[in-house]
Amino acid sequence: MAKVEIYTQWGCPYCTRAKALLDGKSVAYTEYDVTMDSRKRAEMAERNPGARTVPQIFIDDVAYGGCDDIHALDRAGKLDPLLQA
Repeated sequence: MAKVEIYTQWGCPYCTRAKALLDGKSVAYTEYDVTMDSRKRAEMAERNPGARTVPQIFIDDVAYGGCDDIHALDRAGKLDPLLQA
């Protein structure tokens, strides 16, 4: 199984939606809440330069963007192979 990490913020509906997609696929992931953690937010921006919004999703240390991005990957049939790697 791939290593999945997601940067989130409290009250973010897009974060909830992205996690629901991963949960529906029974994917284990590490969640980093950046709501009150400026160091984690800076880490997120360093890992994915220009990333200012949450969620930010990383699969095996590669940035795949946010909620809409992973849903698009899923619709295209490309998310499951990434998660199986």
